[in-house]
Amino acid sequence: MQDPLFVILLVLAALLIIAIGAVAFLVYQYYSLKSKIAEEYRKQTQLAFQKAQEQLQKWREQELEQSRKQQLETARAEMKVEFEKWKAEYEKLIREDAIQRSQSVITGKITEHLVPYLPDFTYNPKDARFIGSPIDLIIFDGLNDENVREIVFAEIKTGSSSLSERERQVRNAVQTGRVKWTEIRTNFRNADSTAGSPV
Repeated sequence: MQDPLFVILLVLAALLIIAIGAVAFLVYQYYSLKSKIAEEYRKQTQLAFQKAQEQLQKWREQELEQSRKQQLETARAEMKVEFEKWKAEYEKLIREDAIQRSQSVITGKITEHLVPYLPDFTYNPKDARFIGSPIDLIIFDGLNDENVREIVFAEIKTGSSSLSERERQVRNAVQTGRVKWTEIRTNFRNADSTAGSPV
């Protein structure tokens, strides 16, 4: 038979080969798991870094928006203070100017009505008709004497005031002779004359 020592050696060699294979398998599994863990860690780290960047960007935008709002509020407050200062400084002048303008308008309106009765008015006041807009007066020179010599379109101005665009247009039409006479007849009948008449 075979030597028992040889059989033991053979069994030991087989066990050694099995042990080496098992160790090699375990080492392979270890490095494989280590590689997978490293890859997963890298992915998680990259994902966490991206999230951190997104949060940082969002925080920056919020801070920038808040900063803009604060700057806008500060600017508005400063403008309000400046406006109040300006208003306080110029309110009296503005009120005086408004009163003066109002007085000028009222004076002008009164003057338009009174001009025909002033000594400088060269026409008979009875010949003047106030119309107000777009010009102040139409003067039928000689109408009161039943001898109309001319028809005058007159605009009354006080101080340094100038003609408005509409007043200029009327002046230009008169000066270039674009004036005519027309009769407008209506079909309306006197209510009393039509009473009782057949329709």
